[in-house]
Amino acid sequence: MREKTEVLVVGGGYAGVMAANRLTKRDDVAVTLVNPRPTFVERIRLHQRVAGTHDAVVDYRDVLARGVRLVVDAAERIDAPARTVTLAGGGSLGYDYLVYAVGSGSADPGVPGAAEHAYPIASLEEAERLRPVLEATGPGAAVTVVGAGPTGIEAATELAEQGYAVTLVCDVLGPYLHANGRRTVAARMARLGVTVLAGPNATVASVTPEAVRLADGREVPGAVTIWTAGFGVPDLAARSGLATDPVGRLRTDETLTSVDDDRVVAAGDSAAPSDLPFRMSCQAAGQLGAIAGDTVLSRIAGTEPAPVALAFAGQCISLGRGAGMFEFSRRDDVPVGVHLGGRAGSRLGAGVKELVCRSTVLMLRWEARRPGLVRFPAFVTDPRRREVLRQRSVPAPAGAASA
Repeated sequence: MREKTEVLVVGGGYAGVMAANRLTKRDDVAVTLVNPRPTFVERIRLHQRVAGTHDAVVDYRDVLARGVRLVVDAAERIDAPARTVTLAGGGSLGYDYLVYAVGSGSADPGVPGAAEHAYPIASLEEAERLRPVLEATGPGAAVTVVGAGPTGIEAATELAEQGYAVTLVCDVLGPYLHANGRRTVAARMARLGVTVLAGPNATVASVTPEAVRLADGREVPGAVTIWTAGFGVPDLAARSGLATDPVGRLRTDETLTSVDDDRVVAAGDSAAPSDLPFRMSCQAAGQLGAIAGDTVLSRIAGTEPAPVALAFAGQCISLGRGAGMFEFSRRDDVPVGVHLGGRAGSRLGAGVKELVCRSTVLMLRWEARRPGLVRFPAFVTDPRRREVLRQRSVPAPAGAASA
């Protein structure tokens, strides 16, 4: 009997599960998924876990293909030359190919007092830690949310809708949004009573148990401070001696293959293809997981993997349970200024957001049942990305000074 190719997927988020399921297309591939938790976390619903409106977890049996072996443990170190991964619980796992999909989490705030007194919500454990704290304060309590990306906006509006007195502190409200979408978010927050402090003077200088102190000397009192400003990635790749970018993402070529080892392929937030990483998001993670799986399958088959090609459709943000918005973008993730939302379309936006949240899990289920079923537009290319890569490959003119 022919020996199976062993593929180890490290990380069980959107990218890791999609990759693991895609890899079951071949009967001669044995897939093992390593993840620290026994359940799949719907990260895009963690603000709901905090607010108590959704559990944000799904049983892995609902999203993983039956042929995937689940090992509940954390990876401590990758020994690429030996093709083994050391586990935190003891022992190790060998592999022929490894998919690196460790995702992202809360970044070190780098602000005095933030690590001790603020509550991040980038992981299930962090959300579970914050929930009883909010319950103890009760609706009406002053809550400060730092950071106004999607997580900050969604947490602020969710809690304001429940009666908390929310202040949002940020440099820019919705930095990824078009000005039109930003106005819609600001208007909804105003209706919910959220106070928005934005601009260079709203930079957080320090955090205490009772307040957030700003760079201009202002003090924002609050019973609870929630920190959503910035994401970081685990240091597993760097700790294992693999090349990473300045943030810590695994450096790969355009097929998501590690620049150090063609048996290691990256996916999701922890991948830095050609040092041009995509925005950390669920939208990118699912596509990158499928591409990573296809890259490994191509290498097993002895064919050339296809270069990465992502298609962003837009950005969907919930604004409490009763409202939301969907902002359309170009395929390269640049907003076009058209969105569903506003006072007239807020409920439609909320419906679209809920549909998007459900569809992410549905796609994993579809892929688990029929690997290869979920297809993203193969014809999509990002002309700006292609041009940057082309410029990099153009040789310097004759006589140009060398660096």
